[in-house]
Amino acid sequence: MHTSTDRKLLFQSAITGFIEVRRSAKLKGKDDDADTASKYDYATWLADAARRVGQIQAVTHVLKATHPDARGSSLHIVPSHLPQHTEIGSHILGMDYAEDVVGNAAALDVFKLLKLDVEGKRLLDWMQAGDADLQEALSDDAEQAEAWMKAFASLVREEPQPSSHPMAKQLYWLTGEDPQDDAHYHLLQPMFSSSLAHAVHADIQNARFGEANKEARQAKRDNKPADATYHDYRDLVARKLGGTKPQNISQLNSERGGMNYLLASLPPPAWKPRDGVNLLKLESVFDEKRGTFLVFDEVRQLVRGLADFLKADPDQNKETRDRVMAFLQDITEALSLFGADVRGRGGAGWTRNADCHLLLCEQLWLDPERTELPERDDPEHPDWREADLAFNDAYARGDWADEVATRFGLWLNGQLRKRSDKLAMLGEAEMRHFASNAILDVAWPIPRQRRAKAGAA
Repeated sequence: MHTSTDRKLLFQSAITGFIEVRRSAKLKGKDDDADTASKYDYATWLADAARRVGQIQAVTHVLKATHPDARGSSLHIVPSHLPQHTEIGSHILGMDYAEDVVGNAAALDVFKLLKLDVEGKRLLDWMQAGDADLQEALSDDAEQAEAWMKAFASLVREEPQPSSHPMAKQLYWLTGEDPQDDAHYHLLQPMFSSSLAHAVHADIQNARFGEANKEARQAKRDNKPADATYHDYRDLVARKLGGTKPQNISQLNSERGGMNYLLASLPPPAWKPRDGVNLLKLESVFDEKRGTFLVFDEVRQLVRGLADFLKADPDQNKETRDRVMAFLQDITEALSLFGADVRGRGGAGWTRNADCHLLLCEQLWLDPERTELPERDDPEHPDWREADLAFNDAYARGDWADEVATRFGLWLNGQLRKRSDKLAMLGEAEMRHFASNAILDVAWPIPRQRRAKAGAA
């Protein structure tokens, strides 16, 4: 059992090691930068961290996940304290949940400090408990140490008057007779539970990439017996929050790379994917003759609507730009659905079919789970293994999404020109932005072994 002095030294060692790692990273190649080095002295860095901790807040429900411009309150609610509904919700997490952090991303290093584990608990937990040994470890000045303890513990706090915002987009449904009575409404869209989303993401990632489930999946494909239970999430869609800056939404969102899975909203047993277009013997989904993507869902109507709007020669103002962006967003959302539909129908490895003539970038987009399959090793077809290795390497490089986005932009401008040669071409950068997000939002993330390979290259 540790004495009080031992525990004080244990806390100091953990904090010193954390600061030293950050100092080394900051001063790499700048050994003569005395001013920067002084900022990483023990007391100096802790004083600055205690000041900056007020810029971030530990939460379980993140407002900006609903809309990045929302300016209201995010909330910290212990899941076990929530009403215990029969439906799945944050309450099922109990005490086993991940806290998220919102606020100034530049202050997230303070949260990393407070997550340090000492004697089986985070520093934050010890500070909230008012641990005397930790307080002594912070500073020899008792008054200063107490102030720092309170500052760090305030990472978890409640706002005196929580506020919402028009961008919070909370959706209510009239369940009674009087639309003027708030009690006659039911909340359909509560605040985004980041803690629950993180738990769901971890479970889905484990089902898709965990070694035990991969072995069970392979046994299923090989029609072999297996003792393990096989888990499968079908018809998933991934919503990406924060765009290129997921850290602006929250810390956990950043750890997930902005990826937030959505389950299929289908009544059981309607898991069977719908029939769709045949992509075999086709060079591109943007093929002009067969019009594969054009005939999907409402794409033709959307393209016609955009062309008609532009042919009316609207004024060059913000309203016109917003209208064009709305059309473009609807068309690229259809691109997301198209990709999800093809993946759901085809199954992993459908592009291995000898009649699949799609461009490689489109194959990578529409059959990403092929990278999880073992490379084929058939003496009668030595080129099969080489093709699989080339496919996996191309997927790991990751430039295929830009290639598909470029082809989509050329296709859409071509569709507009077919309807009127007087129509101005849409901006390439804008179309690439929307299309890349649509393509990556539903494409499976690079499997871990592929990412590692790409990072080592």
